[in-house]
Amino acid sequence: MWIQALDNFIKNSQDKREITRAMAVKMLLCGYKHKEIMPVLDVSSGFITTWKKAFFQNGVEALKLAYKGSKGFLDAQQHSEIIEWLRSRDRWTFNELEYQIASKYGITFESKQSYYDLFNEARISWKKSQASNPKHDPELVALKKKKFVNCWIRDELR
Repeated sequence: MWIQALDNFIKNSQDKREITRAMAVKMLLCGYKHKEIMPVLDVSSGFITTWKKAFFQNGVEALKLAYKGSKGFLDAQQHSEIIEWLRSRDRWTFNELEYQIASKYGITFESKQSYYDLFNEARISWKKSQASNPKHDPELVALKKKKFVNCWIRDELR
């Protein structure tokens, strides 16, 4: 019964840490000693004991990760408003986005990555692009094409 529950948990889990916890408990239930489990899973004896106790107290639910991440500064409504605001404009600057969020919602992100993520979600590239190569010389390109005219033989041989 317990081993079947652990097998199902291992098959359905996507997180390596959860799988390692379940494998440690399963190997213990199958009769392996701590000294045999530790090098195979690269865990400590305390790790095995901790998750064995948790499993017997609360079942496979105890092996799941408890941390779900921190709550975002912007709620879903505010987030979607910022994305729509970004999409409605023709030009943007990092400072404009920062000011918009600070003035409207009173939030200033510690990391610039949060602002970049908003630009990315709105499908806006914040990287500068060049319309054309400033060193482009049509005469040099023509010379290079003539020079390599006989080098493109491989496709014809196929």
